[in-house]
Amino acid sequence: MASTLPDNPSLDRLKREARALQRAEIASGRERYALHEAQLTVARGYGFAGWPAMVRYLKVAAGLSVDPGAVEEDGLAPPDLFCALASLRYDADDAPPRWHAAADLLAARPELVRDHIWAAAAAADPDALRYHLRTTQPTAKGGPYGWSPLMYLAYSRVPGDSVSAALILLDAGADPDDGYLWRGMATPFTVLTGVFGEGEQGTRRQPRHPHAEELATLLLQRGAHPADQQTLYNRMFGADDSHLRLLFAHGLADAAPSPWERRLGPAMETREQMWRRQVDWAAEHGFADRLALLGHHGVDISTARVPPVGFPADPNLRDDEGATPLHHAAWAGNLELIARLLEAGADPTITDLRFGATPLGWAEYAYQTEAADLLRGTTA
Repeated sequence: MASTLPDNPSLDRLKREARALQRAEIASGRERYALHEAQLTVARGYGFAGWPAMVRYLKVAAGLSVDPGAVEEDGLAPPDLFCALASLRYDADDAPPRWHAAADLLAARPELVRDHIWAAAAAADPDALRYHLRTTQPTAKGGPYGWSPLMYLAYSRVPGDSVSAALILLDAGADPDDGYLWRGMATPFTVLTGVFGEGEQGTRRQPRHPHAEELATLLLQRGAHPADQQTLYNRMFGADDSHLRLLFAHGLADAAPSPWERRLGPAMETREQMWRRQVDWAAEHGFADRLALLGHHGVDISTARVPPVGFPADPNLRDDEGATPLHHAAWAGNLELIARLLEAGADPTITDLRFGATPLGWAEYAYQTEAADLLRGTTA
């Protein structure tokens, strides 16, 4: 079972949780409920075999965990601020205005790429990288998030000569399997994760790197491990399978344990769990082509049942969270489906039950500007 620890876990917090559980059990009549029993219960509840295994993970994670959203940007020097604004952080603040602000800062202060190697990498500036590599190691950690240069290059969404810059760093000895633990979560956000992009915030808030295909191919050729669990998760939401085809072409189907799997051990998902997630999501969302691709490469899809995909009989039917088909079409920016739903009687003013937002609100939040324009015209 993979770890389900809360964000930014700490041993002190988990010790308090175990003691609170022990006291509660004693109060309920179990007077001999020992602390080690409470610790075992807590550890197993978070997916670990026992308390020592969880403690070992926390010690490893302490040196690898980063919470990008916790960085206070107001006091950052320009090169660090540029890195922060340019980079995907995988939180609710990811959005095009941040990357535009980074590009504007670079245009106003072009010399900041000479301030340190991490700014040069975020700008994907080959000349500046060559300058810094004379005195700075390509694996050096720094900048606002304590990342290596290659990580800033992979997570940056500011235009630059990314492929040439990546080649320079890799030739100098950068680690293609580098990464970090996002808020201590036991699914590493690697260099590949940043390049492939996407995720829960949608394709406009967390887009792929502009040179994703070329960069991912280069990284895989240089030794990046193809069993990148966070990439598979982030890219599973849409129907496109280009990431899977590339990863399978570089050995994903039968890859040996990755450096991260060896480092984090049972805290990570097993390969079986990883594939189960992929199969279940593809089946639930009607991604028949993905299921066929997974099956072709030896993944067990025998239990997958793809529901028939058709136009909804009731265009205003709510799902479990109170959203309608029009909400989901707006989030995805599916203009053709939006038009069909509106023609069939979908109500553009209806609000979902979780956020209280209209389909237009969903489109605006997801930066689906074309969908927002279309919907805005129906509610004007």
